[in-house]
Amino acid sequence: MLSPDNRKITLAIDPSDLTIGDLLDALAAYQDKPLVFRYDGRPVKPGYHVTEVKAGQFSALDCGANPESWSEIFVQLWDVDEGGPVHMPAGRFAAIIRKVADHVALDQSARLTFEVSDGIRPMELHRSTQPRLVGGTVEVELSPRPASCKPRDRWLEEQKQADASCCSSASGKACCA
Repeated sequence: MLSPDNRKITLAIDPSDLTIGDLLDALAAYQDKPLVFRYDGRPVKPGYHVTEVKAGQFSALDCGANPESWSEIFVQLWDVDEGGPVHMPAGRFAAIIRKVADHVALDQSARLTFEVSDGIRPMELHRSTQPRLVGGTVEVELSPRPASCKPRDRWLEEQKQADASCCSSASGKACCA
């Protein structure tokens, strides 16, 4: 099934996903605070490295034969203990991203994905939450990025919007529930 006008569908970012712009904006107030990424119920080791930042433009065909396109930024974290007794300051992380942006076009509104590995286990894909100040550190919780069926996700969103408009008092209709 193609979009009604046979054009690619640009994916909207899941509201629970953070963009690189969101992350950098949130970190701006905490330049000197240690930045701690958490995944699998634990923090990354103090010596973690940002080993790669890459930007991609993707075109695909989903399982409903709909053409899709989106931008995504991948930040690769190497979870090792080689950098000293404290975590990288948020300002250093932001400087790494800015340096990448000097050489690679980074869409500030692109979906952000973290690739995390300790160098032994395979890389895992994660999405992130909004940073929060916990004690004297800035913490970013990473959770596994789940697979999804985009046609089903769009249908569910349409149903949610239809239910909301049907049940609003402004619609003048009886509640659908």
